[in-house]
Amino acid sequence: MAPTPAHFTTLPHRALVAVRGDDRIGFLQGLVSNDMLRVQSGQAIWAAFLTPQGKFLHEFFVIPFGDAVLLECERARRDDLITRLSRYKLRAKVTLAPDDTLTSGVAWGEGASAALKTSDQPGHVTPHGAGVIYTDPRLAGAGVRWALEAAQIESLEKLGLTRATAADHDDLRFDLGLPDGSRDLEVEKALLLENGFEELHGVDFKKGCYIGQELTARTHYRALIKKRLMPVTSEGELPSPGAPLTFDGLEAGEMMSSRGGKGLALVRLEALKKSGGVLDAGSAKVKAAPPPWIKLTEAT
Repeated sequence: MAPTPAHFTTLPHRALVAVRGDDRIGFLQGLVSNDMLRVQSGQAIWAAFLTPQGKFLHEFFVIPFGDAVLLECERARRDDLITRLSRYKLRAKVTLAPDDTLTSGVAWGEGASAALKTSDQPGHVTPHGAGVIYTDPRLAGAGVRWALEAAQIESLEKLGLTRATAADHDDLRFDLGLPDGSRDLEVEKALLLENGFEELHGVDFKKGCYIGQELTARTHYRALIKKRLMPVTSEGELPSPGAPLTFDGLEAGEMMSSRGGKGLALVRLEALKKSGGVLDAGSAKVKAAPPPWIKLTEAT
């Protein structure tokens, strides 16, 4: 397969929260699924904030940024994230506020990291003028994300990057099997380990307590995973999010986000094994194919 040329796009559906204050690392450490000490040491991480019962509420990237920590989250749900996190402030020396001085985006493809003068190492952070560039901490090939000022974004084409769209980036994440917030994880229902957070380095099992830790740890240590989010394809248009997938008339999964004939679906592992990955979506056929990074049990 020929290398993908380097592209870049803004991500209008993503936005930033600035977390400031002396207690910002410790405050977030007790709330999110990943280890904030890695952020303190200068790395970017991917993490989630859960209900006390261990169900998904928000996912975000966490980026060290001078005297602040930036959370790159869903724009439409940013206020909800700030409200929920703020409930745990108590006497902590910390502030949380929207930050619209910088814009979220991503570059990917052959030579993207070189063009941006940064490293391919997942989680690597590089200051870039008034903004910051960070290599996606989830998976090699996922690209280089950034939070930059408008003028900096306009200069990216001069670095040899081709302008693309957020929909073009969706094609990449569908190929790789990467979820994107509540488009792919049902709020207050989704489990982290069904959605790749272990393999994609979004959860740390050694960091200590955080909200929702008990269910996540129990699912991990008891191997209770029965569904997985994975890429699906179809010769025609894939069904809309929430549409059921079946095999032999029985429930086999549920569609999540898609574009044309590519998308993601939460697929029952038992159905995946029995069907060989070919599932029904009404009268259409859908092919489910776990990406190489997914760790499936021997029974699957």
